[in-house]
Amino acid sequence: MTDSKPSKSARKREQLELQTLGEQLIALNDAELASLVLDERLCDAVKNARSMKAHGALRRQKQLIGKLMRDLDPEPIRLALVALRADDARDKQIFARAEKWRDRIAREGAEALDAFAAETRTSDPDLRSQLAELDVAFSEKDEKTVRRKIFRRIHEILGKIR
Repeated sequence: MTDSKPSKSARKREQLELQTLGEQLIALNDAELASLVLDERLCDAVKNARSMKAHGALRRQKQLIGKLMRDLDPEPIRLALVALRADDARDKQIFARAEKWRDRIAREGAEALDAFAAETRTSDPDLRSQLAELDVAFSEKDEKTVRRKIFRRIHEILGKIR
């Protein structure tokens, strides 16, 4: 009669997976970490690991985090991390689109602004006035300032339309 308990290798793999999952928590900022529902000891261990500089101490802290993870259901943490990564990817996508639109509007002017308005289904008088400012910018510094304003406004619009 044999117990159907996992082999030592399987347990070791599972422990390493939990430790890796715990290491991902170290990379989160305070707001993201607070959004997860974690055990207080685990949360403290993650915060302590962030401040550690010595390689050996950090390695031991990561092992402790892995050990603390064994007492929790890791699935909600995995799902939350996937959701956070999806938000990060979306933010990067919006940022890249805003850069492209800013460059196109600065290069092509009103035509590109009309195309942006058609794509986003918005009509923004601020962007029109900023485009006019860009046309009359005297110095390179003024031009950069106006381009930044245009970028911020485009980024804000793209963020709202999700």
